[in-house]
Amino acid sequence: MSLAAGIIGLPNVGKSTIFNALSNGTAQSANYPFCTIDPNHGIVAVPDERLARITALIPTDKVVPAFLELVDIAGLVKGASKGEGLGNQFLGHIKDVNAVLHVVRCFNDDDIVHVEGSIDPARDISIIETELMLADLSTVERGVTRVEKVAKSGDKEAIIKLEVFKKVQDALSQGISVRKVITDPAEIKIIHELHLLTSKPVLYVANVDENGMTEDNDAVKKVRKIAEEEGAGCIKICGKLESEIAMLAEEERIAFLTELGYEEPGLAVLTRAAYSLLGLETYFTAGKTENRAWTIPKGCKAPQAAGVIHSDFEKGFIRADVYTLNDLETYKSEVALRAAGKIRSEGRDYVVQDGDIMFFKFNV
Repeated sequence: MSLAAGIIGLPNVGKSTIFNALSNGTAQSANYPFCTIDPNHGIVAVPDERLARITALIPTDKVVPAFLELVDIAGLVKGASKGEGLGNQFLGHIKDVNAVLHVVRCFNDDDIVHVEGSIDPARDISIIETELMLADLSTVERGVTRVEKVAKSGDKEAIIKLEVFKKVQDALSQGISVRKVITDPAEIKIIHELHLLTSKPVLYVANVDENGMTEDNDAVKKVRKIAEEEGAGCIKICGKLESEIAMLAEEERIAFLTELGYEEPGLAVLTRAAYSLLGLETYFTAGKTENRAWTIPKGCKAPQAAGVIHSDFEKGFIRADVYTLNDLETYKSEVALRAAGKIRSEGRDYVVQDGDIMFFKFNV
């Protein structure tokens, strides 16, 4: 099952503008509250300069980047947990994603009405977080009721589960999100069945106008402070500008970025941050036919990494030949790498490292 990040926020904060820019304009969504009942799905290439460095030394017929699945979820409003603004459907869509990109409006625009009437990031974040916690509290309360019946019979597993469920219930009742109190892997595993909304990792996206890109305005500073207090990440982008950049041809895009003084689009930074937020890493395969980036979860072992290419590779895994990009750039070719003893042979227990270049040996 692929992992996906959901783009959330109040209506008219720029979520769909950012999503459309990420999708290079291929997925369209009008800028109105509740315009999207079914979430838009987009598959976005993950920018990675390592692919170009590999291809410079290993020419190939085709270059394929890693991809990230994004979901544009329609705007939530105050009362969503009670069904306001089709809130139950929208909250359900958040339950289906693995991480959250929370877009916060940090720009003024008289043509785009703010649903709360003014720009106040702290209030806006609080509205969304409160609705997610209220929805989680309802879910946990049902879970506690269900598990209590089994725990009363003396079932040891149910007793442990009940203790964790009640810990979550107490935190949510005090306005504390699940990700702040459940950090132990064993407890994370226990609550996984509940698919709690505030258990998901979050990245705050401060959406500014062009003037806000030079230095942080007061709104962005508030978002950064909240993110820091939560131990979350925060990225600042100008959705309107990024949408213009995304629609340009490659040569025009490079010239425009140079003129602005940017090394790359802000969305490239956002995409990589979302990829990392999902706990994903990349390994590469390289050859005459194709140079490709493959997506794996952090901590993935070699056979499972091989299975991302084809299930037969995992079933019949024998070993993996592995080398690094730095060594490739030092020795210039696979032949030279092998002669220098820089290609390692790794077995079933090898934990793949981000950036490994691999060739799998298998037998089916």
